[in-house]
Amino acid sequence: MARQLRFNGTDSKNGACPAVHEDVNSDEIIVQGRPLTDPAELAQLQHFGPGDAAVAVPRELLVNHGPKEMNRVPKLIDLDEFRQLFQTFEHSAWHLETRRGYASDRDDEGYAEFVKTGTAPMDIDSDWCRNITSQTSAGKYVGRVRVIDQPPTEGQLFLLSYARCNAATGEDARCVWRQDAERAHLPAEDFWLFDSRLVAILRFDDEDAFHDVEVITEPAEVLRYCQVRDRATSASIPYDRFAARLGLKG
Repeated sequence: MARQLRFNGTDSKNGACPAVHEDVNSDEIIVQGRPLTDPAELAQLQHFGPGDAAVAVPRELLVNHGPKEMNRVPKLIDLDEFRQLFQTFEHSAWHLETRRGYASDRDDEGYAEFVKTGTAPMDIDSDWCRNITSQTSAGKYVGRVRVIDQPPTEGQLFLLSYARCNAATGEDARCVWRQDAERAHLPAEDFWLFDSRLVAILRFDDEDAFHDVEVITEPAEVLRYCQVRDRATSASIPYDRFAARLGLKG
């Protein structure tokens, strides 16, 4: 079975080698770089077996993108602490949504209305919308990229319709097909990135119910998520253009 690799990062300025990946199942680190082929150089390597390969990478690659701990101990926060992040962020908050549906959406009254009419209601007066409107009005950036399947699930169509509400608050709401997200090496996880310094990973159970929030502040890990944000933004398009391609009203 092929490894499931996660892109950790690169310091390359032109998209080429070197890079660091991580096997998400075994925690092994895959280093991609310029291969050593000179026999005189290979002869200097100790314990170099016939099936081995050696690559040369800049020291800064491992410093910036290699793991800093043998085992990361998750730092969990409760919902009140998580909600507070949306009140206290200084300049930016960005969200990647990758799931095919959310239990909290299905339990919302607006979801039932969407199933009946095909259009999600505008709840611009909700606490969430009022806060985001206040933040964007103060000049702060709030954005999200939603990963959409082909064909979209009912839950994804609901969120695509609800994106009108996101946009009305000043959010930069965007969408990307899942196959394009995979080509861009986006991780299959939901997270918020605050001020390019704190990552809040959202965890769900098998029934799509929200479970907990893990906070990451380690600089190398945060940098990796910043790179995910940049790739996701580049691969996506504004929600209204995406909806138009599906024949939906944005």
